[in-house]
Amino acid sequence: MATVVELFTYPVKGCAGTPLDSTYLTPAGLAHDRGFMVVSTDGVYRTQRRDPRLALVRPTISADGGRLTLASAERGSGDGGDGVRGGEDELHLDVTTSAPRRDVDLFGATFQGIDQGEEAAAWLSDFLGVPSRLVRVPPEHDRQTDGLTPGTSGYADSSAVHLLSRASLTHLNARMAERGAPPLAMDRFRPNIVIDSRPEERHGEDWAAAPHAEDRIRRMTIGAADLGYTKLAVRCAVTLVDQEAGARGGPEPLRTLAGYRRAAGGGVVFGAKFSVVRPGKLSVGDEVAVEEWGDAEA
Repeated sequence: MATVVELFTYPVKGCAGTPLDSTYLTPAGLAHDRGFMVVSTDGVYRTQRRDPRLALVRPTISADGGRLTLASAERGSGDGGDGVRGGEDELHLDVTTSAPRRDVDLFGATFQGIDQGEEAAAWLSDFLGVPSRLVRVPPEHDRQTDGLTPGTSGYADSSAVHLLSRASLTHLNARMAERGAPPLAMDRFRPNIVIDSRPEERHGEDWAAAPHAEDRIRRMTIGAADLGYTKLAVRCAVTLVDQEAGARGGPEPLRTLAGYRRAAGGGVVFGAKFSVVRPGKLSVGDEVAVEEWGDAEA
């Protein structure tokens, strides 16, 4: 028996996540997930790979998507400790869907974005220390994602949903401890859905207690939603960023993962990506019912 133990949406790509008790899983992922993106003045996406201070931006969005708040994790304004001004604590923004569209670049692919205006641009530019703008996914956005089960997503790196088990993180932390490295929190990996086993309700094999069992799930039902496996989650330099400090740390977890989590294609992997086959409500505590299993790819 496995259940959902944590849910996270990331309204602004690259910024901090918002924990949820329940949400609606849309065809493009958890409601409002990666619906906004910070870009350079020429429309190129910003992520924590180059701008780790994005981790210190705490976005929240109203249920109807009409009101976005950007809050600084740094208390007060002034110098953020690295010579970059922290800016005002919070920005409250009325989201527009009627402004002109502009081209934006995401991993070399061109999409459309709705610019959210000068106030948002000034707040982000001041906080990040580089000229930036905020764009929203247009309602007509029809991006198609690849993988075993094709789907759609907003400004996510690829598939709509990233799922990770606590067992996988516990196993990684144990391996890092053997190297003398401290444990990492789940937020280093920015999952949407975190699952764990419930040994007290175990019936038969406790599959969720095994590290990387999520790699083998091909179809599953959670709450009222169905999800289909697309691919393993290839990890990048974002995992090196301390999400509380907004700065890159040492070589972990990539150093340890490289020793035992290489996929056939060569990437370092941790967690799995899924497309939404049937939208529906998700809640913490929902049972994860696996309908189809496959072979592990790493």
